[in-house]
Amino acid sequence: MRLLALIALATLTVTSIAAAATFTATATLTGSTGFGLSLPANASLSTTLDGSDQIVTYAPLLGVSDGRGSGTGWNLSVASTTFDDGSGHTLAPGEIASVAQGCHAGNACTAAVTQGITYPVPIGSTATKFFNASPGTGLGNLDVRPTFNVIVPGNAYSGSYAATLTLAIASGP
Repeated sequence: MRLLALIALATLTVTSIAAAATFTATATLTGSTGFGLSLPANASLSTTLDGSDQIVTYAPLLGVSDGRGSGTGWNLSVASTTFDDGSGHTLAPGEIASVAQGCHAGNACTAAVTQGITYPVPIGSTATKFFNASPGTGLGNLDVRPTFNVIVPGNAYSGSYAATLTLAIASGP
């Protein structure tokens, strides 16, 4: 009886040999044709004049989207008119003191590595690069938050001032 059990066990062991095979999976990723920049609502800044020079700061959240999949990088630029109250009083457009960045919530990204830009970046009437993504960085959806500083001199006139800022994104750092 014991011999029969050993033969049955040997038969079960031999018949349970598994077969394996392999196959190849291929993933094709097609990059989009462009990249984009989304802007926030209009910025608002305020201060109370006290006779001293002041720095008024605002930091709008910009959305940068690079789904091209090329890794060629991109850059952001800014130009601005002067702040004007409509009565002949003006304020200079200011400067960008710094820029913070991070992946947009719920998205993977490759953080932008900035090259060749030193802060503060003065803002003028012609486009000036203020942030960039060197090759191989800045892929995906990023939140970019530049900190704008506007200098309000101690001898400024009270009133409501407006300026038009033009922000742009271009390929390459």
